[in-house]
Amino acid sequence: MDHQIIFAGFGGQGVMLIGTLLTYAGMEQGKAVSWLPSYGPEMRGGTANCSVCVSDTAVASPVIAEPTAIIAMNLPSYEKFADSLLSGGCLIVNSDLADVKNSRQDIDLFAVPANTEAKNLGSDRVANMICLGALLGARDIVPLDAVINALPKVIQEKYHHLLELNTKALERGFELAKTKG
Repeated sequence: MDHQIIFAGFGGQGVMLIGTLLTYAGMEQGKAVSWLPSYGPEMRGGTANCSVCVSDTAVASPVIAEPTAIIAMNLPSYEKFADSLLSGGCLIVNSDLADVKNSRQDIDLFAVPANTEAKNLGSDRVANMICLGALLGARDIVPLDAVINALPKVIQEKYHHLLELNTKALERGFELAKTKG
């Protein structure tokens, strides 16, 4: 199976981190992977997105024109990428920052209140992990455990005290997607 995913949001929302995390977990699962970042002109608050391919076969190009899945952490990201989603694709939207309705009947939309769920866990900084967990619950890309096991390898050691919180956020997002489906 070939998964081509765009992770998009404002700088500082952790889209590069969750893209890297999925890429690393895919690699650990023996998949062919690619990760391609793209930043706006500003560091924090500007646009940021990355393209991730996770495949059972060699990845021909890291550039994604027609994603099979999108995580949109805010409204500008939704507006920029939603129309490019392939029919049958999966769209995870942070509904706390993008109140959208599914205008397409040919995709699966998961409106996830990621900021609210993250605050309920104790830190709004894990909204990105809520969304990644939701993607993993909605699509069989790699096992949730593979991503959880990749956390300490991807997150800097100085943030390892947050591994449990990130794990809980991934699990919560996964659960939200599974209960919707």
